[in-house]
Amino acid sequence: MSAFKGKVAVHGITWGDKFEKSFEEAALLGYKAIEPWPSFVLGFENRESELQQLLDRYGLALAGVYGGASGEAGRCFADPAKQQSIIDFNVRLAQIISKCGAGHIVFGPGAPRKGTMTPEQLKQAAITINESAKRTLEFGVKSCVHPHLWTELQDENELDELLALCDAEVFFAPDTAHLSGAGMDVVSVIRRHKERVAYVHLKDLAPRDASVEAATMLLGNEALLDFCELGTGVIDFPPIIDALNEIGYEGWLTVEIDYSLHTPLRSLEICRDFVEQELKIPVRS
Repeated sequence: MSAFKGKVAVHGITWGDKFEKSFEEAALLGYKAIEPWPSFVLGFENRESELQQLLDRYGLALAGVYGGASGEAGRCFADPAKQQSIIDFNVRLAQIISKCGAGHIVFGPGAPRKGTMTPEQLKQAAITINESAKRTLEFGVKSCVHPHLWTELQDENELDELLALCDAEVFFAPDTAHLSGAGMDVVSVIRRHKERVAYVHLKDLAPRDASVEAATMLLGNEALLDFCELGTGVIDFPPIIDALNEIGYEGWLTVEIDYSLHTPLRSLEICRDFVEQELKIPVRS
């Protein structure tokens, strides 16, 4: 495995709504950048200088933010009635994060999943995503499609067909656990869509079948045991890092674990140590 040339960030989701604690403990662990939750980011609308001051206080960069069709229960890319609200939501996020140096919105799909997307749904999703991406790019922010278990966009054929319908302004944010959990070969997917890969979530999958629908997702939450600390699950990470190096990826590698069985501090310490010791990627330097 050759040396990774990109940068490591951490996701704030593990801390839930304890936003400033996520900044504090991420910095304590030596992470240099964070991806916070959109509700937190939107709280700084028209107060972006205060968000920047908070980042500066903890020595953190803003890697990006989760957006897309998220942020409203039942909203999805495939629903034409939600097109404008999705565009407006992501433009607001882009305006805020662009003033704090971030350049990526992770385009999370709508949930819960109601079956395989039809050709008509894929076409409508592409229309909404294309228009949203064009608008966020006006602020220098790339919109990155993010397949996610138990949502409208989960399976490999859906991803391939959707990206084929998307304009060049639309990018791709692979998540190692969500792709693996949906039965995809992460390495081949990264290679196939190498021109679009612009942001990456590094996440492990618990050693059980996580491709079946989790009941908790119906409430808007992922199942407690579907994901785990890096190195404790089933994903083979070195070939994935090699694939990212092969395609010349030098962007953010955002460490993520949705829920901690220990404490967020301990879980992200385990993840940090795996990245540094096993993947030989510096986090604290």
